[in-house]
Amino acid sequence: MSTGAELRPDHQAIAEWRRLRERLARADRAGRAAALAALAGGIRRTVIGTIADAGLGHTGGDLSVTDILTTLYAAVLRLDPADPSWPERDRLILSKGHCSVALYTTLTTCGFFPAEHLSTFAAPLSPLNGHPSRRSVPGVETSTGPLGHGLPVGVGVAIGLRLRGSAARTVVVLGDGELQEGSNWEAAMTAGHRRLSSLTAIVDRNGLQQGARTSDTNDLEPLADKWRAFGWEAVEVDGHDHLALLDAVTAPRDEGRPRCVIARTVKGRGVSFMEDRVEWHHRVPDAEQTRAALAELAESGDAR
Repeated sequence: MSTGAELRPDHQAIAEWRRLRERLARADRAGRAAALAALAGGIRRTVIGTIADAGLGHTGGDLSVTDILTTLYAAVLRLDPADPSWPERDRLILSKGHCSVALYTTLTTCGFFPAEHLSTFAAPLSPLNGHPSRRSVPGVETSTGPLGHGLPVGVGVAIGLRLRGSAARTVVVLGDGELQEGSNWEAAMTAGHRRLSSLTAIVDRNGLQQGARTSDTNDLEPLADKWRAFGWEAVEVDGHDHLALLDAVTAPRDEGRPRCVIARTVKGRGVSFMEDRVEWHHRVPDAEQTRAALAELAESGDAR
């Protein structure tokens, strides 16, 4: 496959994704949880294989954010993968853009482009860069990578949608380490002041960043109270509980306030020797570790 190939919709995957959305809408809570867990498990296995093949990636953070992305794309966001520029789509901005493999894999499950392109991740001329580019990848709303930029852009997007009279929602997924960037708090203050109730921030709160724990670098707690002080609703949930995430994102809103969901996660989720280990922020598994990780994920089905 040419690494410079243009990414086009995968209509078979789109049809499967739409059927999944319909099944989730009809399912009881137990059935919905099981379907989301199965989808997340498959995404995690693909993430491991993609990073191992490329020899590049942010394994730990990709695994911690997977359940958040799975829940949003499978059960929350209004999207049309066949028409990525649909004006009334909800906007998802992955501020922690270094965790691009989890995003790319999730986009393939929706059919934004065929999964076979994942084999080109990080190759020369591939549209699937280490950080996502809105110019190259359908479904990517904002090119991210410089931490602290996603929420400010999301605030601008939410303001623009309001000016257009659009009902579309804006969701920004942030890493907890990047909350040490002052630009996020300027954006949070602006969102609270402008009463952007269409805006949701989800913090992947795994407690680790490159080289250290967030608490050792610059303690963020009490994190929920900080968001509330800036005029936001704030709720804390288990970030690996799909139904808790779903409830937190879709619950009736306090009109006039943006919402922050602090998702307590585990870096390296699903692989025992990666979980809560700072070195897996930017580490690539070797062949033996890849086999072990895939075996663990296959055995558990990520049902813990």
